[in-house]
Amino acid sequence: MTTGNEGGLAGIHAVFNHPGLRKFWCRIRYPFATVLLVMLAWLFWKYPLIQPQWFRIGFAVSLLGEFIQLWCFASLKKEKVLACRGPYVLVRNPMYLGRYFIVLGLILLLGRPGLWAVVPYTIFYWFYMVNRVRREEAKLAGIFGADYDAYCRNVNRFLPSPRGGHLRNVLYWNWGLLHGNHGWVNLAALLVAYAVLYVCAFVLK
Repeated sequence: MTTGNEGGLAGIHAVFNHPGLRKFWCRIRYPFATVLLVMLAWLFWKYPLIQPQWFRIGFAVSLLGEFIQLWCFASLKKEKVLACRGPYVLVRNPMYLGRYFIVLGLILLLGRPGLWAVVPYTIFYWFYMVNRVRREEAKLAGIFGADYDAYCRNVNRFLPSPRGGHLRNVLYWNWGLLHGNHGWVNLAALLVAYAVLYVCAFVLK
């Protein structure tokens, strides 16, 4: 018998797996991010919302997430070779952990008021990440079969595991893959976003 809590969570999971909502989000995510950046830039220009120390903290957290993303890009040949080097030695889904920290850094720019948003953001992102990963893992199991099953037995979804391979595999970094996966575009977008926020918060006052 399903408890109220389980039923409620099932309903939340259903929202994150709704095909129509997922398709809609895929269409608007880049315009949404652009509009959000413009709104933040205007707020930071109009009001003293960012303190220098919190800007440094937020930028550092976002850079940590961006490094994880770049490491993933430098280790991943999408749907052609099973990713089991670089950060994929430690966890099966490092890309989503990197994205979590990128957005977390932006939230921390708001300082102490932003800390109130960390818990709801983390809960929201958890539901997004878990459901997205389940769909992707089902797809990868169909592509790579027994090799992927063996990989899943050795490497955890999100918590780092030392069982995945040797240190040389952990330190793997392929510049060609980084370029092919447009890693530099990802990095440039983050740096431009922070540059815009910095100028609006501290230069145009």
